Amino acid sequence: MTEYRRLRVALLGAGAVGSQVAALLLRHGDELADRAGASLELAGIAVRNLDAPRDVDLPRELFTTDAESLILGADIVIELIGGIEPARTNILQAIGSGADVVTANKALLATHGPELFEAADRVGASVYYEAAAAGAIPIIRPLRDSLAGDRVVRIMGIVNGTTNYILDRMDTEGADFADVLADAQRLGYAEADPTADVEGYDAAQKAAILASLAFHTAVPLEAVHREGISSITASMIEEARSAGFVIKLLAVCERIEANGDESISVRVYPALVPQSHPLASVHGANNAVFVEAEAAGSLMFYGAGAGGVQTASAVLGDVVSAARRHIAGGVGVGESTRANMPIVPIGHVTTRYQITLEVADAPGVLATVAGILSDGGVSVATVVQTVEGEAEPTARLIIGTHRAAESALSATVDALADSSVVERVVSVLRVEGE
Repeated sequence: MTEYRRLRVALLGAGAVGSQVAALLLRHGDELADRAGASLELAGIAVRNLDAPRDVDLPRELFTTDAESLILGADIVIELIGGIEPARTNILQAIGSGADVVTANKALLATHGPELFEAADRVGASVYYEAAAAGAIPIIRPLRDSLAGDRVVRIMGIVNGTTNYILDRMDTEGADFADVLADAQRLGYAEADPTADVEGYDAAQKAAILASLAFHTAVPLEAVHREGISSITASMIEEARSAGFVIKLLAVCERIEANGDESISVRVYPALVPQSHPLASVHGANNAVFVEAEAAGSLMFYGAGAGGVQTASAVLGDVVSAARRHIAGGVGVGESTRANMPIVPIGHVTTRYQITLEVADAPGVLATVAGILSDGGVSVATVVQTVEGEAEPTARLIIGTHRAAESALSATVDALADSSVVERVVSVLRVEGE
């Protein structure tokens, strides 16, 4: 039997992911040792409540409430407690003691990532976070390592399983948002308070992480434009399908020209995706990240974006990488932010749009609407009109535009809303992936 150097692993948190990480470490220790070149000893599991129910039966002697002592005696610290504090303090303690850190904490990385990476860089440690952006999908390593010699131009991703499950059910079944959300909560796909998912906060955190890594620029969470899916209706889904699209909540990170400089746009919103695009075929609670690079071209990474055992797979991959670094020696893997490109607001983005209006069914209305769009510099590509009601008929206009700047489109939509011929602006959806 091969004798390996022993590395002590501290685990912080034993929830859905943490308990699976502990179980897999204990069950597959010999295999992991062969892959890592080191024996990975689970030194302990720090939790708030020793008696809380666990998803997995684990040896009670491993549990402790003394996180600090456990951290200070570890070579690798796995942080899976989530949130900002005490996770931030725990990770800084681990880095300060010379340990490498593995985390799945997207909220912490999106808000304090630069601080943590700088702390690790000062002592030659590493922070690994494959599980923070898309669950089990390997996307951090490809961006950081495989594409390090290339130039990423654009990332477009479905990075939240809850919203994809909801939108996919609405698309395939014609169901309403509220009904599908209730089902998602009953099945465990959505939290009792689904705000972080359905309003795009979770996806925005992941977008900030991906953009920072891909474009070598620190992207603060507040620079990410965010919209959710709570306003998406069954009729909007049907209209999208009739026009050859599906609606997906997308995280979009891309290089654009703004004010004569190469800049970055990072945004999260529901968008129309052509049915022919690979992202349109991502169903259920799955995630996918579509990357466009100058030399490599188009790449897509697809799989489970959440789930205890699935996310544990990504965590343990990072643990093996951290162990290999310890054995090989040398400084940790740093995060480059030297590009330091400006991050521009959404007004600089240019894309196509689908605008749905309710207007009076009267002569001259279409001409008036077309005139408002023209005055705003928004060119009409397609118009579909339906009429409802008999006594006071109302027309529904679904207008597809040519490419236009977001700033011009926003001002034009305001002008339409103020027009006497428009009863209501039903929706404005952007088109992505053409």
